[in-house]
Amino acid sequence: MANGTASSELFENLRLELRRGCLIVAVLAQLRTEQYGYTLRKALADDGLAIDEGTLYPLLRRLETQGLLVSQWREEEKRNKRFYRLSPEGEQILGQLLDEWKNINASLDRILQEV
Repeated sequence: MANGTASSELFENLRLELRRGCLIVAVLAQLRTEQYGYTLRKALADDGLAIDEGTLYPLLRRLETQGLLVSQWREEEKRNKRFYRLSPEGEQILGQLLDEWKNINASLDRILQEV
C-alpha cells in the first residue's frame, strides 16, 4: 500500500509540474482579450483547464511583473475589478511559446509513434 501511495504522490507532483507550463500558455492566450480574474477562471474551466484562485492570482501578478501583462482597475457592476490583458511583449512571447509548444508536440508525436 505504501508503494501505491508513493506512486500516486509522484504522479501528482509530475502532473502539477506538467500543468504549470500549460497554464502559463493558456492564461496568456486567454488574455489576448481583456478579462478580469473571475471571467478568466471561468473561461479556462469551460475549456477543461480548471485553476484555483490561489494559483491564478499569483500567476497573474508574476506575469505582470515580468512585463507580459498589463492591468487596470475599473468599476463594473458597482464593483472595482482588475482587468488584465496581454502587453505587446506578452503577445510576442506568446507567439514564441506557441511555436515552441508546436515543436514539442510534434517531437512527442514522433517519439510516441516509435514506442
